[in-house]
Amino acid sequence: MNNSNLLSFFKDGYIVIPISLFKYFKDLKISTDEFIFLMYLKGLGNNFLFNPSKFSDDLNMDLSKVMEYVDCLTNKGFLSLDVLKNEKGYTEEVVLLDGFYQKLSLLMMNDASNNSEINSSVFEMIESEFGRTLGPIEIEIIKAWLSNNMSEELIKEAVKEAVFNGVSNLRYIDKILYEWGKAGIKNVNDVEEMRKKRNSKNEQDDDIDMEIVDWNWFDDE
Repeated sequence: MNNSNLLSFFKDGYIVIPISLFKYFKDLKISTDEFIFLMYLKGLGNNFLFNPSKFSDDLNMDLSKVMEYVDCLTNKGFLSLDVLKNEKGYTEEVVLLDGFYQKLSLLMMNDASNNSEINSSVFEMIESEFGRTLGPIEIEIIKAWLSNNMSEELIKEAVKEAVFNGVSNLRYIDKILYEWGKAGIKNVNDVEEMRKKRNSKNEQDDDIDMEIVDWNWFDDE
């Protein structure tokens, strides 16, 4: 599927791809061309006539290529072909996309489940410590920490450190995490070791700059 054909598909309105689907594209484990062809079929509805010639004409694509995509997506469980009777009693071969919607719904449910686990272990802990509900931007910042492989236990420890110092904003916590990262602190044990050194030797170089930044987080939202 070349770029000129692809551009014409979009311009002619044959293919509309919801932005949310890009999030799950890699998890669907299909090629880009198969994904585009699937989105074209999705635009036709759920139960529609199996008409390879129309697909070929709409997409300016060889009929053999259309049949190749149909076979691939059928084998992967994204679509199926069935023979049904229409309102006039005639039998018709139709395309069903139930497999695609089922796979997509499973991905969305798994994603929601994973987010729920994160919310209960990190988000709710922070809300409890702050004594308020987190704002949308704060939630995205926390997700970014987690996406960058920041451990949940380390985030929680940084929250406790901030609250202990009488501060409850994410900019301050981000400063703590940044300084800990520079110091090579990766887990709670490392934090405890740092605190022991700080208390016993009073080495300022091992201390985190705990200066409270004058920052109105909610003006940023």
